[in-house]
Amino acid sequence: MAVELCLLLLLFCGSTISEVQPIYKPPPGTLDFGFVPAKTYDTGAYHEPGAIGILFKIVHAFLYLVQPNTFPQDLIRKLAQQQFGNTQGDYQKPENVVLTLQAIYYEIGFIVSAALGLLFILLLPLVGLCFCMCRCCDNCGGEMHQRQKKNADCQRSCFATFLFVASLIISVGVLCAYAANQHLTNQVRGAKKLVNSNFKDLKIFLNDTPAQIDYLVSQYNTTKDKALSDLNNVGSVLGIRVQEQLGKEVRPALDAALTMAGAIRETKEALENVSVSVEVLQEGTERLHANLTEVKMHLSNTLNDSACNAAQAASTCNIIKNSLGQLSINANFSGLPGVSSQLAKVNDVLKIDLSSLVQKGYAAFNDTPDLVVNQTRNILSDIKSVLESIGSNITTFTRALPVQKILADLMVHLTQTEAYVQDYFPLVEQYDFYRWLGCLILCCMLVLILVFYYLGLLCGTCGYDKHASPTTRGCISNTGGNFLMAGVGFSFLFSWVLMIVVVLTFVTGGNVEKLVCEPFEDKNLFKVLDTPYLLNKHWKNYLAGIIFKNPNVNLTFEKVYSDCKENKGIYTSLHLEHLFNINELLNISMYTEDVALKIEHIQINLSKIILLDEIGKENLLNFSSSGIDGIDFSAYLTEINKSVTKVDLLSFANDLEARADQLPKGALENALKGHANNIRMIHNQQVVPLEQAMSTLNQSIRLLKRTSSELMVKVKNVISAVNAAQNLINNNASQVIVQETKKYVDTIIGYFEQYTEWVKESISMEVAACKPIANVIDTAVDIFLCSYIADSVNTFWFGLGGSSMFLIPAIIFAVKLSKYYRRMDTEDVYDDTENGNNGYHKEHLYGIHNPVFTSSVEQW
Repeated sequence: MAVELCLLLLLFCGSTISEVQPIYKPPPGTLDFGFVPAKTYDTGAYHEPGAIGILFKIVHAFLYLVQPNTFPQDLIRKLAQQQFGNTQGDYQKPENVVLTLQAIYYEIGFIVSAALGLLFILLLPLVGLCFCMCRCCDNCGGEMHQRQKKNADCQRSCFATFLFVASLIISVGVLCAYAANQHLTNQVRGAKKLVNSNFKDLKIFLNDTPAQIDYLVSQYNTTKDKALSDLNNVGSVLGIRVQEQLGKEVRPALDAALTMAGAIRETKEALENVSVSVEVLQEGTERLHANLTEVKMHLSNTLNDSACNAAQAASTCNIIKNSLGQLSINANFSGLPGVSSQLAKVNDVLKIDLSSLVQKGYAAFNDTPDLVVNQTRNILSDIKSVLESIGSNITTFTRALPVQKILADLMVHLTQTEAYVQDYFPLVEQYDFYRWLGCLILCCMLVLILVFYYLGLLCGTCGYDKHASPTTRGCISNTGGNFLMAGVGFSFLFSWVLMIVVVLTFVTGGNVEKLVCEPFEDKNLFKVLDTPYLLNKHWKNYLAGIIFKNPNVNLTFEKVYSDCKENKGIYTSLHLEHLFNINELLNISMYTEDVALKIEHIQINLSKIILLDEIGKENLLNFSSSGIDGIDFSAYLTEINKSVTKVDLLSFANDLEARADQLPKGALENALKGHANNIRMIHNQQVVPLEQAMSTLNQSIRLLKRTSSELMVKVKNVISAVNAAQNLINNNASQVIVQETKKYVDTIIGYFEQYTEWVKESISMEVAACKPIANVIDTAVDIFLCSYIADSVNTFWFGLGGSSMFLIPAIIFAVKLSKYYRRMDTEDVYDDTENGNNGYHKEHLYGIHNPVFTSSVEQW
C-alpha cells in the first residue's frame, strides 16, 4: 500500500504544478508579502529502538562479519538489466555465468553460513538417532556402570560448570529472541498511530495546497494596491522627481536672484548708513575741533600764570605747554565724496520688489507636480489599465489550472487507501499474533530444554553425596541425572526445527539488511534505481519517463527523495518546469512593452513656469549700473583708518592730572586738574560717538566695496543662470520628464517583478512541500521494513541460532555429567581397609568379577 500511495502522490505531482514555496523575508525597501500559510507535519519518520538497539547493533556487526562486501551496485545493475531488459536468455552464456559467479562471491558469507545451518539440520537428528540406538545397546554411556577414577570429582565439577555456562548462553540467546519477538509485536501494534500520522500529513499536504495557491494569488492585491497608490499620487511621486531633476539648475538660479535681491536691500541700507555717518562725522569733528581749541587756549592761559615761574613748577609747566599741540583732530571727513546719487539710483531700483518676483518664480516652479498630474492624467489611466490586466491575466491563468479537481480526485484515492489500511490492519495484527505465538513456541522449546538442564544441575548438585557409591546414590541425585538426559533428548528433537527457522530467517533478514536497508540509508539504492536504461531499456531516466513521458529529463529518485526530505516544494523536487513553466506564466515583458510605448507619448509642457520676468532682469541690470562701483572707497578707508584725535584724550587727561600732582598745592594744581576733567568729558561726549559713527561707516563702506566688486559680472551671471534654467524648463523639460517617467514606471513595474519573483520562489520552495512523501517512503522502508521487521527478525534468528549452536556442547556435557548423578546398576569393588573410605578397586587387579544387579538398565 505504501508503494501505491507513493505512485499516487507522484501522479499528483505531475498534475499539480504551481505549488511550491520558501519562507520569504523581504529585504528593506521591498514589498512585504508575508508568509505563505503552511502547517506543521506531525510524522516523525525516525525510530528510536531503545535498549534493544544495542542488540540491533550487535547483529549488524555480526552481519558485517558474515558479509563485509560493499553494496554490489554494478552487479545489481547487471542483474536488473537481465531481468527488466528481457535479455536473460541462456544462463549458460559466459556473461550470465560471470554474473552468477559474482553473485555467489558476494553471497559467499550467507552461503557458507546457510550451508553450516543445513549441515546442522541434517546431521543433528541423524546423530541423535545413532546416539539413541547406541545407548539401547548399552554403549555411548548406556551401560549403567560407572568406573571410578581419582579425578572423578574434578571431572564432575568441570562438566557441571561447562553445562551451566552453556545453559546461561542459551538462556541469553532465548532472551534475545524473545525480546526481538516481543519488540516486533509491540511495533506492529503501535504502527497504526504512525500510519494514521502519515495519512494525516498527506491530507494536510493535499488540503493546504489550494489555500497556499490562493494566498499567492491574493498577494497580487498587495502589489496592485501599492502600484495604484503610486499612480494615484503621481504628483507627489513623479512630479516631485521631475521637480528634483529640474531643481538642480532652477533652484540655484532662483537662489542667486533672491540673494541679489537681498544684496540690493543691503546696499541701500549701507548707502544710507554712509550718508548719515559722514554727515555725523563732519559735524562732530567741527564741534570737536572748536572745543579742543578752546581747551588749549584755557590751558595756555593757566600755564602763563606766575605760579609756573616758580622753580618747583617751571619744568612741569614747560612740559605741559609743549604737549598742547597734540590737542587737535586727526581725521578730516569734510572732504569725503557723497553717495546721494548712488542712493537715489538704488532707491529707484527698489521701487520694483525683486524678491516678490523671485518668490513668484519659486511658486510657479513648485506647481510642477500639479502640472504633471494634469498633463499625464490620460496616459496614466492607460498605464493603470495595463497593470490591471497583468493581475487579471495571472489570476485567470492560475484559476484555470485543474488543481481543485486533481486534489479532489487524489483525496478520494487517499481516503480509499486509508480505509483499506484501516480495514486490513486488524488482519495484520491477527497474523502478527500467529507469528508471535509461533516464535514464542520456538522459544519455549529452548526454555523446556533449559528447564531440564537447570533442574538436572540443581537436583544433581544438591542430591549428590560423594560418600555414596554409584549404586546407592540418592533419589534426588538420580532425578537430576534423568533431567539432564531428558534435556538431551529434547535437544535432539527440537534443535533441527529451530535451525530450519534460523536458516530461513537468516538468509531472508540478512539479505534485506544488506541489500535494502543499508543501501537505502546511504542512498546507494537510489543510485542503482537511477541507472540509465535500467528499469526500461528505452528510457534513460525512468522517473522522468513516468512523469513527463520524456526520459531525457534529468530527474532522479535520489534527488527527488533528498529534496522532499528537506521539505522542498514539488515544483522544485520533480522539476515540473518541464510540464509547466512558471516563468512563462509570470513573464510580464509583454506588458512592460505596452507601458513603454505609452510612455513615449507623454508630452508635458512646463513653459507656463516663469522663473523671472523681464522686469526683474531689468531691475537687476539697473542695480548693476547704480554707480556704487564708482565710490572712492580708498578715500573713505583712509580717513576711517585714522583716529579721531592725534592723541588719546583720556591718556592726555590722566597725564595732565599726574603732572598737576607734582606741583605745589594751590590754585595752579586745581586749575590743571579741572582742565583734565574737562578733556575727559569731551572724550566721552564727543569722541566716543564719533568713533561709533566711524565703525558704522567702516562696515558700510566695506560692504559696498564687496558688493560693487565685479557687480556687473555678478548680475550677468545671475541673469544667465535664470535664463539657462528657464531654457531647461521650456525646451528640455520633456526629456527630463520622460526620463523620470520611465524610472517612475520602472518602479511601478518593479512591484510586479517583486511579486513574480516572490511567487516563483514560493512555488519553487514552499507550496506543496513534499516532506510527507519522503516520510511515507521512510515509514515504509526505513521504519517498517528495516527498523521494525528486519532488525527484529535478525535479532530473533541471532538469539535463536546462538542458542541452537550451544545445544551441541550442552548435549555433550549433559551426557557426561548425568553418569555422576544417576544411580548405577553395578559398581567397582570397594575396599575400605586398604584404600580408605573412598577407595574403589579396579576389577582386574583382584581378579574378582563384579556382581551384576538385576535392576533394569535405564537407557536415558
